[in-house]
Amino acid sequence: MINKGINIVEPGAERALPNVMVLFEHLSDDDGKAAKYGGSGAAEGGVVAEHAVIAREAGEAEHVTLAGDAGKTEHAVMAGDAGEAEHAVIAREAGEAEHVTLAGDAGKTEHAVMAGDAGKTEHAVMAGDAGEAGGMLVPFAFEETLCRDIGAGLAPPALHLWSHPAGVALGLRDSKLPRADEAMAGLERRGFRTAVRHSGGAAVPLDAGIVNVALVLPKTPGKLDFHDDFRLLASLIQEAVAVSHPQAAALIQAGEITGSYCPGDFDLAIGGRKFCGIAQRRQSSAYFVHAFVVVSGSGQERGELIRGFYETASGGDESLAYPRVRPETIAALSELGGPASAAVFVSSIRQAISGRGVQLKPAALLREETSYDLQYADQRVLEAARVLRERYAR
Repeated sequence: MINKGINIVEPGAERALPNVMVLFEHLSDDDGKAAKYGGSGAAEGGVVAEHAVIAREAGEAEHVTLAGDAGKTEHAVMAGDAGEAEHAVIAREAGEAEHVTLAGDAGKTEHAVMAGDAGKTEHAVMAGDAGEAGGMLVPFAFEETLCRDIGAGLAPPALHLWSHPAGVALGLRDSKLPRADEAMAGLERRGFRTAVRHSGGAAVPLDAGIVNVALVLPKTPGKLDFHDDFRLLASLIQEAVAVSHPQAAALIQAGEITGSYCPGDFDLAIGGRKFCGIAQRRQSSAYFVHAFVVVSGSGQERGELIRGFYETASGGDESLAYPRVRPETIAALSELGGPASAAVFVSSIRQAISGRGVQLKPAALLREETSYDLQYADQRVLEAARVLRERYAR
């Protein structure tokens, strides 16, 4: 059920988009076959070594806000020393703060103090797209790196469209459940890569039928209302659905769907069945607002996958706080009268943004004009992925 509705505002009523945005796409092939929820074995594709690590400046603050009951803050202070390993160096000063605002439980605070550990090299297996190899955290690391570059004025605002062939991205609280390691190992044996993502929240599946949409924007002077950014992306998604399926778009509502995975105030649903969740992450000079949009495949099967994770990870302890997933609350747009494939939705989201007067510039064209080039395989991105994996690993 929808606990409380939030209006998806009319175009132009929320924060405006920039006149020019660069388009980055990292989409998996064949969304009709990617979600192998009953399968076994490792995901097919290339292998990438995630080397270490980005040195950060003391005092830099990054903020993450997820749709939901704002107010929960998790602080992670990480202190490390420079390592002497071949591929890994963590140089970190105590006092760097990262703040995460999550849906629900206002006022709760968790503190984690960790020591950096240089010298570990990790490998992630995933199916590559057009020869690009990457791990579960590489798309998140790419956006983290791109966001820093946009904040520094090195790149224009961006739209990032991506998917991953088979994985489950966990929230930090998920990773702390008593049998989380066992539950993650079970997913890995079935061919689903697992990782703890830096934006908090709760577990979500990733596959080629789920399109991730991120707007990466510089901060503007003055106070920002993060609800405006949620509304901006929600309205763009509604407009994208309307390109091919206007009747379905007219039925979209925003509001937390009880029983869905990773529930939040800006869940998007049709008929009480969730197909999209929205989150946001802020850096000092830029931020991104991110949506995962379930386009094709079975919502029920995805819900069963995440419910199974929690059943194992919790060890059956009903006193623990974790989402009680009811698979029937999840659906794909294709099951709700919307677009039938990721390709159709991706084309529609481009049209929706262009329809607001935005020039979408392909990343290849930006590279020709300015020499700015950022790809999944870039060392900076792989280093950022390493940071995320070490920082948020259980």
